[in-house]
Amino acid sequence: MAERGGAKRVREGREEKMDWRKWKQQKKEEKKKWKEIKLLKKLEKERARAVMEKEREEAKPKEDKGRHHTVSVAVPGSILSNAQSPELRTYLAGQIARACVIFCVDEIVVFDDQGENARSIEGEFEGIKGKGQACVQLARILQYLECPQYLRKSFFPKHQDLQFAGLLNPLDSPHHVRMDEESEYREGVVLDRPTRPGRGSFVNCGMRKEVQIDKQLEAGLRVTVRLDKKQNPESKTQKGVVVSTQSPRTVSGLYWGYNVRLASCLSAVFAESPYKDGYDLSIGTSERGSSVDQASLPAFSHALIVFGGLQGLETGVEADPHLDVTDPSTLFDLYLNTCPGQGSRTIRTEEALLVSLSALRPKMDAAAKEGRSGSRVPDVNQPPVAK
Repeated sequence: MAERGGAKRVREGREEKMDWRKWKQQKKEEKKKWKEIKLLKKLEKERARAVMEKEREEAKPKEDKGRHHTVSVAVPGSILSNAQSPELRTYLAGQIARACVIFCVDEIVVFDDQGENARSIEGEFEGIKGKGQACVQLARILQYLECPQYLRKSFFPKHQDLQFAGLLNPLDSPHHVRMDEESEYREGVVLDRPTRPGRGSFVNCGMRKEVQIDKQLEAGLRVTVRLDKKQNPESKTQKGVVVSTQSPRTVSGLYWGYNVRLASCLSAVFAESPYKDGYDLSIGTSERGSSVDQASLPAFSHALIVFGGLQGLETGVEADPHLDVTDPSTLFDLYLNTCPGQGSRTIRTEEALLVSLSALRPKMDAAAKEGRSGSRVPDVNQPPVAK
């Protein structure tokens, strides 16, 4: 009987021990569930806080860093005919380019004010007595200077018009990015390299590594690339996306160079505007105009400032077969004397550019803020004049 009683107590002790383990396991599971519930509540609070912050950020007015207005300048190609040597003609073109870049001009129109119909992009400037080629030479030098240095060999073969262009002062525009300089955007040329199906083309953007873009494009095309913010340092290439040439200006507020356009006459400057609704503000410059000091500029989106040659805008009006007017002031919204009380009998065009843009800049900045946006602008860079 004693043995049976001892065995029973042993069995009861074992049963009690097994119950304790089961109870302990249940407690652990309950504790685990409690921690999970607590963690879920914490995540829900954080998620709700993130949603509130996002709604608060969206409710705030976003700062628009972009510049939505444009400034165009029109100059006659005949100004090169007043220079006495190829070196001076080239230097004169360099002065025009420098002045336009300093004041963030988006388009330079070179028009023929001699009636020679200089629409052709072929040929060479034959000297002071040459007819119809000064516009071509001026446009070619302007485009050469605007192009980043690492792209010039791809777009500009050797040409007599560019013989002395290497001596000119660099424009040092924001899109002339150095090799190791960090920049959100870069200009590049599409390379003739095979790629895998579904992969984009390779682009030379003037960096140590080539950039692979998101699209398959024709080789030799000039493109504007926005580089990805996160790059793999171990990768042999970098990643980027092709964007409109206007994106650096309209999105980030960066000045991204100018386009060059040839016009066969003064009226073609207006008629062949690249903008959908044309220029909504046109300004003619002349010593016979009203003083710029009293001028008030209206709101605008696309402004055009026209400069005359050696004999002023009157020569361009007389040589234009499509114009029946004799007074140039009737062609413009404003006809201004940007340097009243001048001490010299004449102001050269390259000097008038600096004087006029200096006087008009604060007025244009104030007027542009009230201007409308949404006009169409070209999505691709124009090809160089000389191929």
